[in-house]
Formats: sequence, structure tokens, C-alpha cells
Amino acid sequence: MQQIPLQAVPSQTLQTVLNGQQCALSIYVKTQCMFFDLALGGSPIAYAVQCKNLVNLVPTSYLGFTGWLLFLDMQGEEDPQYSGLGSRWLLLYLDAEDIASGFDN
Repeated sequence: MQQIPLQAVPSQTLQTVLNGQQCALSIYVKTQCMFFDLALGGSPIAYAVQCKNLVNLVPTSYLGFTGWLLFLDMQGEEDPQYSGLGSRWLLLYLDAEDIASGFDN
């Protein structure tokens, strides 16, 4: 399991390597909801996915992305809000081994 560092701001883009995958992530707020975009090696994989607590942001493996990306509320079970990113809400990457062993928060 890998934590992806985020800032408590309403819009951010970052580059990271997740299990050998070159990823570009965007997290942003529109109409009071938080959304997520993912590009893998420059190709869009997920676009305008609404961010929810403990819900895989890229649920379809046929798009070429391996593993899970999800938000975890460290203080309850609410959906993420930008003001608590990186502290209350963590963005986590789980690889196949993490998923197979069962993610237990």
C-alpha cells in the first residue's frame, strides 16, 4: 500500500509512479463535489470520477491500470473534502498483493 501525498487545496495535479506505472493524477472540486482524473503514460484512463470514501476510483482493469486507488477517511466514513486532503482523507494505492490479502483499514 502506498500513500499518495496531497495538499489541502481545491485543485491539484501531480505525477507519480505506482507499481511501475507512470501516472498523472488530477483532483479538483466542481459544484461542491470532488473529482478525479487519471492518465497512464499520457493516455486518459479515468475522467471526472466522483471521489467517494473507500471506493476504487478506477474499477475497470481493461483500461490498462493495475491496482486500486481509493480515498480513506481517517476520522469516520465521509466522502473526501479538499480541506482535509493529506490529513483526514488519504489517497491510497493498493497493488495486487494488497488487494489479495484484503484491505483492512
